[in-house]
Amino acid sequence: MLVRHTRPDVAPGVCYGRTDLDVAASFSAEAAPILASLPAVERIVTSPLRRCLRLASHISAQRELPVTVDRRIQEMDFGRWEGRRWSDLPRQEVRAWMLDFLHARPHGGESVAELRARTLEALSHHRGCGGRTVIVTHAGVIKAALADGDTRESFQTWVDFGEWVTMPDRAQ
Repeated sequence: MLVRHTRPDVAPGVCYGRTDLDVAASFSAEAAPILASLPAVERIVTSPLRRCLRLASHISAQRELPVTVDRRIQEMDFGRWEGRRWSDLPRQEVRAWMLDFLHARPHGGESVAELRARTLEALSHHRGCGGRTVIVTHAGVIKAALADGDTRESFQTWVDFGEWVTMPDRAQ
């Protein structure tokens, strides 16, 4: 299963992909229902970013399981857009990204296609390890795992902070 990290400590409307943010002050309140709803697992895998590591460590302490860090499941690298308000990004760059959603990299970071490729590679690897695994990750990774096509619309899945979904079979 894929779990999105809890709310990060960042102002709304900021592009923060690979930026290594800590969790918000509401972490404990947000983590409690995640722990209560997660089924039994044998493995915990997490993105290396603090907002995921914190939740994975919390699950680990409660379930007495080790945590494995996998860089392939960290959030998309938005390059020079990182830390900037979405509303302040150059419109022509955002437009270029929307026109070629899978392959454009106007921010200098990675493309959605690159994000999807590393996500599917990681998920396939972890499925092959056997046992029920919880993967603590980011919205972009979860969208890439759930996308069933190559259009911008196929990546429109909404996953809230602290929400978890079952890994799709196509991620094998």
